[in-house]
Amino acid sequence: MFLKYTYLIINLASISIPFIWSFEPKVNFIKYWKPLFAGIFAMMVIFIPWDVYFTKIGVWGFNENYITNIWILGLPLEEILFFICIPYASVFTHEALKFYLPKNPLQNLSKPITIFLSFLLLVVVAFHWGNYYTNSTFILAVALIITLEFVLKAKFLVRIYFSFGIILIPFFIVNGLLTGSLIDEPIVWYNNHENLGIRIGTIPIEDAVYALAMLITTISVYEVVKDKAYKLN
Repeated sequence: MFLKYTYLIINLASISIPFIWSFEPKVNFIKYWKPLFAGIFAMMVIFIPWDVYFTKIGVWGFNENYITNIWILGLPLEEILFFICIPYASVFTHEALKFYLPKNPLQNLSKPITIFLSFLLLVVVAFHWGNYYTNSTFILAVALIITLEFVLKAKFLVRIYFSFGIILIPFFIVNGLLTGSLIDEPIVWYNNHENLGIRIGTIPIEDAVYALAMLITTISVYEVVKDKAYKLN
């Protein structure tokens, strides 16, 4: 019976420390909750329908031994919570890094990183056309970073790159658990016909790009709404 709460526990554990530290006076992350949840909502508008569709056609799915079997829109409750808990923890980390490490080591590398990532991801797509997970994730990530870098000229993009490099550490822990590390079966399974079949431990390489796209979407809206709120004040 306890196993059925595994995915729920992973979600709650992921958000617990960031939530508690949101009330820490120096960072004072609670003052950013309005732009944060605006960013999370905007991201969910894109990622939830995507998740629903890919679950329906079997690109990925969920092991019912590790979930409560409460379903919303064809997704387990825990999967919906994933799109709240993980972005919350990620944006908190992003904001905390800006506070404690105001000097970004990647400050002058935004365009080179964007060009390199875009080229690499598009080359992979060209050679693996037809893999749903690979193609959709890589193309979305490229569209986001190209738009922010060269169309909107968003100065915060390079800060996202730095934050993402740090966020990858807890990401590999959480996603490792979800994909079967340290437990008998994966909580989230993948159809390897729809991805590259390349895994970091138990994690499909696409998950890292998916996480980047999710983070960029959330933080982009977060930064814009936050900036407008401060200007109004």
